[in-house]
Amino acid sequence: MTSTPDLRQKNRRREPLTDTQLLLTITICIFFAMYGAAMLIWGGGFLRPQKIFDLLNDNAALLIVACGLTIVMISGGIDISVGGVTALVVMVGVVHLNGGGSIFTAILISLGIGLAFGLVQGYLIAYLEIQPFIISLAGMFFARGMITIVSVEPQKVAHEGFKQLMNTKIEIPWLGYTAKNGNLIPARMEIGVVVALAVVLIVLIMLRKTKLGRNFYALGGNSQSALMLGVNVRRTRFIAHVISGVLAGLAGFVFMMHTGAGNATNAAGAEMNAIASSIIGGTLLTGGVGNIIGTFFGVLTLTTIKSIVVTSGLRDPWWQSITTGAMLCFFILLQSIVLSSRGKKASLPSWLKGKK
Repeated sequence: MTSTPDLRQKNRRREPLTDTQLLLTITICIFFAMYGAAMLIWGGGFLRPQKIFDLLNDNAALLIVACGLTIVMISGGIDISVGGVTALVVMVGVVHLNGGGSIFTAILISLGIGLAFGLVQGYLIAYLEIQPFIISLAGMFFARGMITIVSVEPQKVAHEGFKQLMNTKIEIPWLGYTAKNGNLIPARMEIGVVVALAVVLIVLIMLRKTKLGRNFYALGGNSQSALMLGVNVRRTRFIAHVISGVLAGLAGFVFMMHTGAGNATNAAGAEMNAIASSIIGGTLLTGGVGNIIGTFFGVLTLTTIKSIVVTSGLRDPWWQSITTGAMLCFFILLQSIVLSSRGKKASLPSWLKGKK
């Protein structure tokens, strides 16, 4: 007796990639192509795993901020106050520790400041329906102004316990390298990186496995349709901004662990870098499409291109700004082309179609 083929298996068709999956795939491929080219052209530090850890060590706070901003952007909003909140948390934390405060209370204060900004801005945006750009712009100016009220002069952490926390590194010997003198130099990762990766994992699970995560996507895709499906639009938008504020506060503490100093220029441009990382990672400014793994690779891609610019000898800061702007334009154009070709937007422009 011969077995009959499973009709369900036979009729099964490969599901096409969603917009989120497609943009994520493109981001990952571009990152590995860029990093691979850097390894072939410049070699040196790019050949060592420690280079990836260095990128994460220097940008753990940015990754946390970008996670919060990705949630807001997926839900169709924007929050440009996160850089100011992060800087304010750093200054308040340093002053608190130098005044005899404990590390535990510094963490609570950091999260509390972020929560306060998230609650106020989220309420004004969600329930009073004020434009998120205007509210978060006011929040950014307010946070930056509060830094100088807390302390006019730059502050450096003098708390011994916090210094030990700053200097604590997680060593990974099997990813190290052998120096010229024959000594094994293990790869080192800061505690802030562990915190950032934990945030990425938690946000990933929330977006993929929870009703709240699905509500974020529904809200960003079409708020009217989400409302008809029973989504509490105002509460969902409010929660998105609260999460962004809390993560900005946490990012401030992680930033403080990395630098150990507070001043008015801390986290300068962090909000723009976070937006750029989210867009590079495949998050649409119009909402409804995005992936936290894409944001992770967006941060790596953005920081890698900056590292390549410095390695190539262009050490002036404006070159990094130029390359970031060019890269951001490239990814926005790429997203437009990809979604247009899938029928999500208007047809492709004539200069991209070519002559028939």
